Amino acid sequence: METQILEPVRDSVVVGLAPEQAFELFTARLGTWWPHGHQIAARPFVEAIVEPVVGGRWYERDAEGDECDWGRVLAWEPPHRLVLSWAFTARFEPEPNPDRASEVEIRFRPQGQGTIVELEHRHFERHGDGGEQMRNSVSVPNGWPAVLQAFNHSAESARPQMRTAPE
Repeated sequence: METQILEPVRDSVVVGLAPEQAFELFTARLGTWWPHGHQIAARPFVEAIVEPVVGGRWYERDAEGDECDWGRVLAWEPPHRLVLSWAFTARFEPEPNPDRASEVEIRFRPQGQGTIVELEHRHFERHGDGGEQMRNSVSVPNGWPAVLQAFNHSAESARPQMRTAPE
């Protein structure tokens, strides 16, 4: 039986930060802007972390110190590109088999005075029978579009603090 390739989910947002600043906000400060209703564990997270190295984890930590992995860092190319595995089942439970994880690529490209942040979530077929359900879950307005809106809101709030020195 041939595996059906599922169409990637793509979305983007333009933020008023330089690519270096947008990348830093997206990665090093993930827990400050990631929507709190988007946790995986039973309890709300107090931290969301991306380890800045290929093979590193991205995960959430709750107030009790319990951690829930979201996946691994597959590519770390600051300030232009980040690829993460999305290691969940279609019911948003942790998926321990890395071969069954889809991928989320985020690119940061200069655009005018800011940065276009382009997100592509792909390889949903790796989730097996739940691939189409996973794709549908992340493509709705409360999925990746809401995550990028939260990022954009945080970027707008961060602009005064992240401005570079005048030239």
